[in-house]
Amino acid sequence: MVENFFDLTGNVALITGTSRGLGQYMGRALAKHGADLVITSRSKDSLSDYKKEIEDLGRKVLAVQLDVRDYDSIQTMTRTVIDHYGKIDILVNNAGCNVRKPFTEITWEDWDTVLDTNLKGTFFVTQAVAQHMIPKGYGRIINIGSVTSVFGYAGLAPYCASRGGTKQLTMSLADELGGHGITVNCLAPGWFKTFQNQVLYENKEWVEYLVDRIPMNRPGQPKDLDGAIVFLASQASEYVTGQCLLVDGGITTGSTRALPKK
Repeated sequence: MVENFFDLTGNVALITGTSRGLGQYMGRALAKHGADLVITSRSKDSLSDYKKEIEDLGRKVLAVQLDVRDYDSIQTMTRTVIDHYGKIDILVNNAGCNVRKPFTEITWEDWDTVLDTNLKGTFFVTQAVAQHMIPKGYGRIINIGSVTSVFGYAGLAPYCASRGGTKQLTMSLADELGGHGITVNCLAPGWFKTFQNQVLYENKEWVEYLVDRIPMNRPGQPKDLDGAIVFLASQASEYVTGQCLLVDGGITTGSTRALPKK
């Protein structure tokens, strides 16, 4: 009998896209609950400081180069991890990118960059990793989506398409892998300040507009994702699969608090 449903001791967690941003925060949360980590970036050198930080927490950590848009890179990364740890228990598909432009200005290359990273990369990393989870009859796969998995915003057409696709992909893979003891869920943050969107937060009026639509009265902070990522990675979510967990402060309720001007 499991005494602590949130204890990840003995688990190996692979988090893609951990050179900066929310991926690092989610990795810390998993490590603090006992997981050993695999951290990845297109540049392995960019992981050195983060690797040391996780090691200082007393956890094992393997840094691996990975470009999720490159099939051979995905295969090489997976073999490296299996050779090192012998297994992967938890996969967090966090690597992502965005291009902010009116849809009339989006180029063919812009579309491919976003969709290949956010959707195609998620699919093929999952495919490579799941083939090692299936024989063991266990796995936790967490695809990082967004509030744009369920909402659409102007100027984000490729990104919204990719995140909506992530939600649908999650449900399909949950159906396909459930019989193997593998859960697949989508963790969808709301408006969190990240490297990709930090320019928006420099606009005071935009921030006020945003906060007015969030019932919790503030944008998300990285620590707001800790509980959700640990839940989905742990025994606590054993019977939860195919779901999109929005951690958005309630913005998807569609609420606004401002009273209309008289």
